Amino acid sequence: MRAVIFRDGAPRVVERPEPSPGPAEAVVRVMLAGICRTDQEIARGYLSFDGVLGHEFVGVVEHAPAPGWVGRRVVGEINAACDACDGCLRGLPRHCSRRTVLGISGRDGALAERLALPLANLHPVPAGVADDAAVFAEPLAAAYEVLEQVRPAPGTAAVVLGDGRLGQLCASVLARAGSPPLVVGRHASKLRRVERMGLVAVHEGDEIPREFDLAVEATGTREGLERALAIVRPRGTVVLKSTYHGHSTLDLAPVVVDEISIVGSRCGPFAPALEHLALDPSVTEGLVTARFPLREAAAAFARAAEPDALKVLLEP
Repeated sequence: MRAVIFRDGAPRVVERPEPSPGPAEAVVRVMLAGICRTDQEIARGYLSFDGVLGHEFVGVVEHAPAPGWVGRRVVGEINAACDACDGCLRGLPRHCSRRTVLGISGRDGALAERLALPLANLHPVPAGVADDAAVFAEPLAAAYEVLEQVRPAPGTAAVVLGDGRLGQLCASVLARAGSPPLVVGRHASKLRRVERMGLVAVHEGDEIPREFDLAVEATGTREGLERALAIVRPRGTVVLKSTYHGHSTLDLAPVVVDEISIVGSRCGPFAPALEHLALDPSVTEGLVTARFPLREAAAAFARAAEPDALKVLLEP
């Protein structure tokens, strides 16, 4: 089958073996896959992954140990757990010490014609949710992890740093939970979409008062974290939603003095994300910047790297 890997610093479409599923795994034919910032960071050396890229997808089950799943449209959680380690036994399969991660660590990903995942990782897509929306289930679930970890009360003064697709999804989730955030970004076209969502958007060069109880950092930059720490009140919370390649030097004295909580946040729950997509299709409207056939993966990655891009999709 055709699949996308990084070779010699660039995405390449190559022939790969068909997925070889384990006894509790399904084979999914990929219908749409999204290019994520993590995919772009892997190209810069993050995690040293050399398999098939991609972890955002919607597809149709072709083979499964439970025949009732065959033919169903699905999305999937990306962490494949062992169900036996300490993390799994404590109810934390996303932190399984022996996990593989779709398109990121030890498991070929979704930028391919087919993929394999444990049946337990799959979620049926509601009938009314289009493929173009369903492909956002994984990043929207990641946005919902903020609510799971922090549980902000309605009316919490919140700010989201970053106007990209993840920042905008986090903003949508916070607004739906009763805490519409201020969104800080640098791209006029992206900030206009934020305003169409009914939220207040400001340019990153503007002065921002120190009046927030919750800051979600979705820029993936040292500067974003520094700004987040500067605009939360004492005993406020900063949630880090982005990973990036590189090292950072940061003065942590204000974290101690002001008793600021820093929360790392990664994958999240699919159930509320799929419910959100079913009840409010507008959450993903305008997020798809472009789509390419799989054979044009290099052009797709180039488009995804442009400053105005939100989400670029690949069609196998």
